[in-house]
Amino acid sequence: MTTLRAGDLGVLLTSGSLVVALTIWAWGGDRGDTVVIRAAGQVVETASLAQARTFAVAGPLGTTHIEIEPGRARIARDPSPRQLCVKQGWLTQSGQAALCLPNQVSLEIRGRTTAYDTLGY
Repeated sequence: MTTLRAGDLGVLLTSGSLVVALTIWAWGGDRGDTVVIRAAGQVVETASLAQARTFAVAGPLGTTHIEIEPGRARIARDPSPRQLCVKQGWLTQSGQAALCLPNQVSLEIRGRTTAYDTLGY
């Protein structure tokens, strides 16, 4: 005896498609167009993500190297002991950030809209 009928299969496919569509919509986020670099809480540089550039930002532990390529940015090297901000990798979406807390340097991507999560409230 079969437990699924034709109507059940239709409901499952429709609800599954709805879940996928809502997931893509909710976590879609806007592509960033600028990057804000801070050191010790102060804005050091605001740069466009349109062209490739590199920055060297001084912090208490040493120099943090930031790399920008068209449409993305990352912290390439940092003197912090655990390298968590380097492990963040390339940032592309508006609202993403990499924080090098021991060296007091941060990198934030900004765009027209920001994709917030529960931490933003």
